[in-house]
Amino acid sequence: VQLQASGGGLVETGGSLRLSCEVTGLTFGRSPVAWFRQAPGKEREFVAAVHWSRGDTEYLDSVLGRFTISRWNAKNLVNLWLSSLKPEDTAIYYCATRDREWAPDIRRSYRYDYWGQGTLVTVSS
Repeated sequence: VQLQASGGGLVETGGSLRLSCEVTGLTFGRSPVAWFRQAPGKEREFVAAVHWSRGDTEYLDSVLGRFTISRWNAKNLVNLWLSSLKPEDTAIYYCATRDREWAPDIRRSYRYDYWGQGTLVTVSS
Protein backbone atom coordinates (compact mmCIF):
# COMPACT_ATOMS: atom_id res chain seq x y z
CA VAL A 1 0.00 0.00 0.00
CA GLN A 2 1.27 3.44 -0.89
CA LEU A 3 -0.10 6.87 -0.13
CA GLN A 4 0.81 10.16 -1.76
CA ALA A 5 -0.36 13.39 -0.15
CA SER A 6 -0.53 16.71 -1.96
CA GLY A 7 -2.21 20.10 -1.90
CA GLY A 8 -0.64 21.95 1.01
CA GLY A 9 0.43 25.56 0.87
CA LEU A 10 0.33 29.00 2.43
CA VAL A 11 -3.07 30.54 3.04
CA GLU A 12 -4.42 33.47 5.04
CA THR A 13 -6.66 33.10 8.06
CA GLY A 14 -10.17 32.29 6.90
CA GLY A 15 -8.95 30.79 3.65
CA SER A 16 -9.44 27.34 2.14
CA LEU A 17 -7.34 24.50 0.79
CA ARG A 18 -7.92 21.04 -0.60
CA LEU A 19 -5.58 18.23 0.35
CA SER A 20 -5.54 15.01 -1.65
CA CYS A 21 -4.27 11.57 -0.80
CA GLU A 22 -3.80 9.03 -3.58
CA VAL A 23 -4.12 5.53 -2.16
CA THR A 24 -2.76 2.64 -4.20
CA GLY A 25 -2.67 -1.07 -3.40
CA LEU A 26 -5.39 -0.99 -0.74
CA THR A 27 -7.53 -4.10 -1.17
CA PHE A 28 -9.22 -4.33 2.23
CA GLY A 29 -12.53 -2.58 1.67
CA ARG A 30 -13.34 -1.89 5.32
CA SER A 31 -10.24 0.18 6.03
CA PRO A 32 -10.28 3.70 7.38
CA VAL A 33 -8.27 6.29 5.49
CA ALA A 34 -7.37 9.09 7.85
CA TRP A 35 -5.70 12.45 7.97
CA PHE A 36 -3.44 13.36 10.86
CA ARG A 37 -1.45 16.52 11.46
CA GLN A 38 1.61 17.46 13.40
CA ALA A 39 2.51 21.00 14.38
CA PRO A 40 6.04 21.94 15.47
CA GLY A 41 6.75 20.69 18.97
CA LYS A 42 3.45 18.87 19.24
CA GLU A 43 2.30 15.29 18.96
CA ARG A 44 0.65 13.98 15.84
CA GLU A 45 -3.12 14.32 16.16
CA PHE A 46 -6.09 12.82 14.38
CA VAL A 47 -8.00 15.17 12.08
CA ALA A 48 -10.53 13.12 10.14
CA ALA A 49 -11.18 9.66 8.72
CA VAL A 50 -13.38 8.09 6.08
CA HIS A 51 -14.46 4.46 5.67
CA TRP A 52 -13.00 3.35 2.35
CA SER A 53 -16.13 1.55 1.09
CA ARG A 54 -19.06 2.88 3.15
CA GLY A 55 -18.00 6.51 3.34
CA ASP A 56 -18.64 6.90 7.08
CA THR A 57 -16.70 9.84 8.50
CA GLU A 58 -15.30 10.99 11.81
CA TYR A 59 -13.71 14.32 12.76
CA LEU A 60 -11.67 15.99 15.42
CA ASP A 61 -14.03 18.28 17.31
CA SER A 62 -12.06 21.43 16.55
CA VAL A 63 -12.34 20.92 12.77
CA LEU A 64 -15.99 19.81 12.68
CA GLY A 65 -17.93 22.11 10.39
CA ARG A 66 -14.75 23.50 8.83
CA PHE A 67 -13.11 20.43 7.31
CA THR A 68 -14.73 17.81 5.09
CA ILE A 69 -13.28 14.43 4.19
CA SER A 70 -14.47 12.45 1.20
CA ARG A 71 -13.31 9.56 -0.92
CA TRP A 72 -13.39 9.01 -4.66
CA ASN A 73 -12.85 5.30 -5.00
CA ALA A 74 -12.69 5.28 -8.80
CA LYS A 75 -9.69 7.58 -8.63
CA ASN A 76 -8.23 6.07 -5.44
CA LEU A 77 -8.38 9.50 -3.82
CA VAL A 78 -9.27 10.76 -0.38
CA ASN A 79 -9.73 14.51 -0.22
CA LEU A 80 -9.69 16.75 2.81
CA TRP A 81 -11.33 20.12 2.24
CA LEU A 82 -10.13 22.74 4.72
CA SER A 83 -12.06 25.96 5.16
CA SER A 84 -12.23 28.82 7.68
CA LEU A 85 -8.60 28.09 8.39
CA LYS A 86 -6.97 29.35 11.56
CA PRO A 87 -3.29 29.81 12.45
CA GLU A 88 -3.59 26.85 14.83
CA ASP A 89 -4.33 24.64 11.82
CA THR A 90 -0.74 25.14 10.69
CA ALA A 91 0.93 21.73 10.55
CA ILE A 92 2.23 18.97 8.34
CA TYR A 93 -0.76 16.91 7.29
CA TYR A 94 -0.35 13.17 6.74
CA CYS A 95 -2.72 10.59 5.29
CA ALA A 96 -2.67 7.06 6.61
CA THR A 97 -4.44 3.73 6.30
CA ARG A 98 -4.27 0.13 7.41
CA ASP A 99 -5.44 -3.34 6.35
CA ARG A 100 -7.83 -3.61 9.30
CA GLU A 101 -11.39 -2.69 10.19
CA TRP A 102 -12.86 0.67 10.97
CA ALA A 103 -12.91 0.54 14.79
CA PRO A 104 -12.91 2.81 17.87
CA ASP A 105 -9.12 3.09 17.64
CA ILE A 106 -9.09 5.01 14.34
CA ARG A 107 -7.97 8.18 16.13
CA ARG A 108 -4.77 6.55 17.33
CA SER A 109 -1.85 7.16 14.97
CA TYR A 110 0.06 4.07 16.14
CA ARG A 111 -2.76 1.88 14.85
CA TYR A 112 -1.97 2.75 11.26
CA ASP A 113 0.46 0.80 9.10
CA TYR A 114 0.85 2.92 5.99
CA TRP A 115 1.62 6.63 5.78
CA GLY A 116 2.03 9.24 3.11
CA GLN A 117 4.94 11.66 3.14
CA GLY A 118 3.04 14.67 4.50
CA THR A 119 2.12 18.03 3.06
CA LEU A 120 2.65 21.36 4.82
CA VAL A 121 -0.25 23.69 5.52
CA THR A 122 0.68 27.16 6.78
CA VAL A 123 -2.03 29.60 7.85
CA SER A 124 -0.87 33.18 8.27
CA SER A 125 -2.50 35.51 10.78
